[in-house]
Amino acid sequence: MTPVLLATRNDGKLVELRRILLAFEQIQLVGLADVAGYDDVAETGATFADNALLKAREGALRTGLVTVADDSGLCIEALGGMPGVLSARWSGGHGDDDANLRLVLAQLADTPDERRAAEFVCAAAVVTSDGREHVEHGRVVGTIIREPRGDGGFGYDPIFVPASETRTTAEMPAAEKDGISHRGKAFRALAPHLAALVR
Repeated sequence: MTPVLLATRNDGKLVELRRILLAFEQIQLVGLADVAGYDDVAETGATFADNALLKAREGALRTGLVTVADDSGLCIEALGGMPGVLSARWSGGHGDDDANLRLVLAQLADTPDERRAAEFVCAAAVVTSDGREHVEHGRVVGTIIREPRGDGGFGYDPIFVPASETRTTAEMPAAEKDGISHRGKAFRALAPHLAALVR
């Protein structure tokens, strides 16, 4: 099996991507905890694709491994598409899911239900040490509810209800969420390109 680096410290993403790539037996997915440490890459890109490529390029450069990275976030219509690429650090610190979620709910407190449309967006990138690159995108549309529900998933999952659903993504079984999620769509689209690069 060929080791492939997922350039993230988010254990939830690592578990999710391992499920999505289960069919590709030639790939052994490792995380940043499994390789020699290097400094976090600043997500300075203007788009999800920019940030995914920044992280994947750095991982490939530092480790020599084929590297996969994503940038994903929540885009809310009433907030002008924000938090967007700032989703993980919307409340100031990076990765404080509870604080980010509470801030979004506070910002939408006076927003009527019909204006609470949102979408989860993901850009997934693969980069090789010799400079080959590929990016795929995924998205799922839905609405933001007023109180968190469910204890699955991570991030904004407890307040996001996909279109044609009554459950939040935090209330959905993992495999079912993977089937409709922005990250699931992006990584499933990326998987054949990744498999071709590790042959």
